[in-house]
Amino acid sequence: MSPYMTIFDFRDHKDALAWTIINDGVMGGLSKGQILHQDNSGIFKGKVSTENNGGFTMAMLGLDQKNVQQYSRFRISIKGDGKSYQFRCKSDRNQMHSYVYSFKTSGDWEEVTIPFEQMMPRFRGRDLNQPVYQGDYLEEIAFLIGNKKEENFQLMIKYIRVE
Repeated sequence: MSPYMTIFDFRDHKDALAWTIINDGVMGGLSKGQILHQDNSGIFKGKVSTENNGGFTMAMLGLDQKNVQQYSRFRISIKGDGKSYQFRCKSDRNQMHSYVYSFKTSGDWEEVTIPFEQMMPRFRGRDLNQPVYQGDYLEEIAFLIGNKKEENFQLMIKYIRVE
């Protein structure tokens, strides 16, 4: 058994085009996010706008189904800007809800550990009365910022893995 499985590593994958940006424009908002590759990192950056009922932007990566049953947590290497973000995942890309973990960045490079049992089911900002992420399969990961205020943001990402 390997101690970890890499889900995505920007040091190996130089193509940030594998990621999809979803802005709040799907609901009339004006937020703008982008993701690019620079200095062996992915950089998710932009501006969150609360105009027109907006307030979020998300960088999402669809995956071939991965069996993660032998693991119990995510570990991500990031450098944020002191703001709060969400890490999200789906065990099946067709499910409506995501499993969500919120974290605050320090402004320095850090590793954030996210136990599967702390990833709560959420749909359109609402907590659901369903079990937490079971850590069985993985078909989608995402980073989201939506702190209910106007702000510029930048989150640098080196890797995402399960352990």
